[in-house]
Amino acid sequence: VQLVESGGGLAQPGGSLRLSCLASGFTFTMYTMTWFRQAPGKEREIVASLMANGVSSYYVDYVKGRFTISRDNAKNTLTLRMNSLKPEDTAMYYCAKAREAYGRTWPLRPSEYDYWGQGTQVTVSS
Repeated sequence: VQLVESGGGLAQPGGSLRLSCLASGFTFTMYTMTWFRQAPGKEREIVASLMANGVSSYYVDYVKGRFTISRDNAKNTLTLRMNSLKPEDTAMYYCAKAREAYGRTWPLRPSEYDYWGQGTQVTVSS
């Protein structure tokens, strides 16, 4: 299994970035996929999650209305579009694969994921 993130970088406050995660080595269409982030000195936290059906989504409150998660099951790709970025969005962003196939509840804890990408850094600063 491999998860490879890309698209991070430096953005100004109010700007946008688009993160991608290319998945391989498993049946992408069977699993909830999720974006987490971790800032220095803080715990890893969930940002947004998307079930295998590509329809049911979850967002943490402080990104609702600004971030959009999507997946292209034909290309095994998970995407996070981030708009109206704030300095507090600065963190390493990781995509992760849920342990359970066809999960019907939201796996909100890192322990519910079995594979992680290497991360992509997002820095929001003027």
